[in-house]
Amino acid sequence: MKLYTKPGACSTAVHIDLAWTGQPFEVEVMDAESMKAPAFRALNPAGSVPVLVDGDFVLTQNAAIVGYIADTFPQAGLGGDGSARQRAEATRWLAFVNSDLHPAFKPLFGPAAFIEDPAQFDSVKAAARRRVRGLFESADRQLTGRQWLAGFRSFADPYLYVTLRWAGRCGIDLSDLQALAAFQARMEADPGVRHVLKAEGLA
Repeated sequence: MKLYTKPGACSTAVHIDLAWTGQPFEVEVMDAESMKAPAFRALNPAGSVPVLVDGDFVLTQNAAIVGYIADTFPQAGLGGDGSARQRAEATRWLAFVNSDLHPAFKPLFGPAAFIEDPAQFDSVKAAARRRVRGLFESADRQLTGRQWLAGFRSFADPYLYVTLRWAGRCGIDLSDLQALAAFQARMEADPGVRHVLKAEGLA
């Protein structure tokens, strides 16, 4: 099994999931130039990460990949204890990060995709920061009294952690969200997370 990832992108969350399985895997750290190379485009014509290759099976899309990892290595518990309820709970919070929180950052990363007038970029970014902040408030409420989003460590947690790193880069102040701050501290103390950050040059 081999993962193609880009430092600090959503693929870093997949890298953490793989580290949490405790099983061997390969990783190739990409950059903008290598993601344009024909060999990589043959795997994913969109030229984006993550890409997971398992034998002759090539899989793209974050949510699909982490589900595949959870099913391939059930002993890691990334999708819960095997019950439908725990799998649904983990998937619910994965969907929250993947479908709500992650897209909310897009105007901050590239406002030109949302409005043509550069004079309006700051307004677009300000609105995005408010939306992102509100979504993190929801995550903070969910984490109050819990260590993990789903109530157990799951494939949703690394994805939330990666978005917290984005929030810091984007100047979004979350310092008053205590449950979220405690979650981030737990993640950063985790040996698997620390290994991944070092491997991707993010430590």
